[in-house]
Amino acid sequence: MDQETRIENLKSALRSRILIVDGAMGTSIQALNLSSDDFGGPELEGCNEYLTLQRPEIIKDIHRSFLEAGADILETNSFGGTPLVLGEYGLADKAQEINRAASELAREIAAEYSNKSRLRFVAGSIGPTTKAISVTGGVTWDELAEHYRTQALGLIQGNADFLLIETSQDTLNVKAALEGIDRASSELNITIPVAVQCTIETMGTILGGQDIESFYVSIAHRDLLWIGMNCATGPNFMRDHLRTLSNISRFPVAVIPNAGLPDENGDYNETPEMIAETLNEYLNYGWTSIIGGCCGTTPEHIKSLVRIAQGKEISITTPESVTVVSGLEHLVIGEDNRPIIVGERTNVLGSRRFKRLISEGKFEEAAEIGRHQIRGGAHVLDVCLQDPDRDEISDMSVFLEILTKKIKAPLIIDSTNEVVIEESLKRTPGKSIINSINLEDGEERFNAVVPLARRYGAALVVGCIDDDITQAQAISRERKVEIARRSYNLLTDKYGIHGEDILFDPLVFPIGTGDENYIGAGLETIEGVRLIKENFPAAKTILGISNVSFGLPPAGREVLNSVFLYHCVQAGLDLAIVNAEGMMRYASIPEEDKIVCENLIWWKGEDPIRSFADHFRERKIESTPEDRSKLPLRERISHCIVEGTKEGLID
Repeated sequence: MDQETRIENLKSALRSRILIVDGAMGTSIQALNLSSDDFGGPELEGCNEYLTLQRPEIIKDIHRSFLEAGADILETNSFGGTPLVLGEYGLADKAQEINRAASELAREIAAEYSNKSRLRFVAGSIGPTTKAISVTGGVTWDELAEHYRTQALGLIQGNADFLLIETSQDTLNVKAALEGIDRASSELNITIPVAVQCTIETMGTILGGQDIESFYVSIAHRDLLWIGMNCATGPNFMRDHLRTLSNISRFPVAVIPNAGLPDENGDYNETPEMIAETLNEYLNYGWTSIIGGCCGTTPEHIKSLVRIAQGKEISITTPESVTVVSGLEHLVIGEDNRPIIVGERTNVLGSRRFKRLISEGKFEEAAEIGRHQIRGGAHVLDVCLQDPDRDEISDMSVFLEILTKKIKAPLIIDSTNEVVIEESLKRTPGKSIINSINLEDGEERFNAVVPLARRYGAALVVGCIDDDITQAQAISRERKVEIARRSYNLLTDKYGIHGEDILFDPLVFPIGTGDENYIGAGLETIEGVRLIKENFPAAKTILGISNVSFGLPPAGREVLNSVFLYHCVQAGLDLAIVNAEGMMRYASIPEEDKIVCENLIWWKGEDPIRSFADHFRERKIESTPEDRSKLPLRERISHCIVEGTKEGLID
């Protein structure tokens, strides 16, 4: 039977019954107490993957034992099969051969136990390697993608039915693995399904710091065979994480636990009955449809799982489509938390201090500005290092590696250079937002950036700009909706982007400069937001608020920004790019200040610009966080201790 037919059978089985994955390969090998000769010499002892070439009958017997116990799916003996890991034994050059042989062995045994009424399937096992990009370092994203490409080539060539990225501890590693698989698939001109499993540590996150929601959000853009958890400390600890995952996943969910944690002798003490009892609960709740065993599980464990799976029905859930992004933590963008505040100070085009720190190479201090924005109320950070006098790619790479260790919030990658965007996405473990694309040059920008969003997993800010020669930047509400409709239809119909991953920017223009083109532009933006929300309910809206007050007295700018933001939110605005610490609460603004601002927005009175300028001209602005750097050292130190930050300690 060819692979395509087997995959259709596998997908059909996933829809109709509980599937059982085999037990532990590693501890099954350890239980045999093999000698160094079995591995090919003392220098190779412990390299389980090499046994596939050195002692294939041992691996075959382990496979047979799990199929005889009733397993549906065999995992290949290739968990550490990347050149990166095999290189520790001097076997990097044999990686492709070892992985191919591992698939071939499992395929041979699966065929022995398959018949017309029941097929047995082969999962190409891909482990996390010995390095984690976000945690240990020591390997780049591109290097790791190539290691995974080599492994995937061998597993596919050996006829694995699908590839299983398992025991995942760092989402950047997972994304590199997915990239490596894509490269191998392209090279072999074949499409192979992929499943992904993470392992949750006792602190409630994967080793890289993401909780289960963020992990899911980071890779949910892929068409996965399933998603799940394996390894960890046993099935009971997985309970809350599994419940959460089952509620949000659009894929089948797998749970493949260890037989507890090993004791001082290295023994795993959760019996088959103990694991079966817990997993039976999960099946009854409808939380999982793929179960199996990880470290310490034996054929007896698998027999128990086969027993509890009999007669169980598959629970198929259809999660609500929502706009959600993530860093180390996820953020749902919905009606009940508008507006999402996007910090604007990590932008060299909008913050003189941030630009100076970057130009001086003070990336650590620059990242503190980002951390301080989050502490000050921002939910997302807009990051832009687009300085024509510097190497944007290099700056962004260095800065993001520091920033992502300081904050858990999602990021907006703000650049007009698609190379910068791609390099940034390789350094952000979650689901980021790309700012921005538009139709100013037709579909040129769409063609360059949208594939990156689909490949790495990102939402898109779409500006209301097109190639119209009379009004490319949409000022009127009608033009805003017209361009939004053209963009939405292209993105959803042609490029396959989900509506909830589109964030429309209806554009904000300065309304206090006296430029006749922008008279009433504030109101047009407010109404543009309202119309876009009405016409494209799945999409979201985002605005850079502070542009509305450009050129006006500084004290008045803060008030106008707040008043304008209030009315935009009333119209349905979802995200606002602002200086979170500089925003005033609308309810706290004096009524006369509101009236002056609203007259300017609605263009009421004989000369609303002059009225606004006269009203705020003599008012002083309050000190900002940036002013703290001018305080005496003792006061700066006191502030930093209280706030838990280094920002402002050194100018």
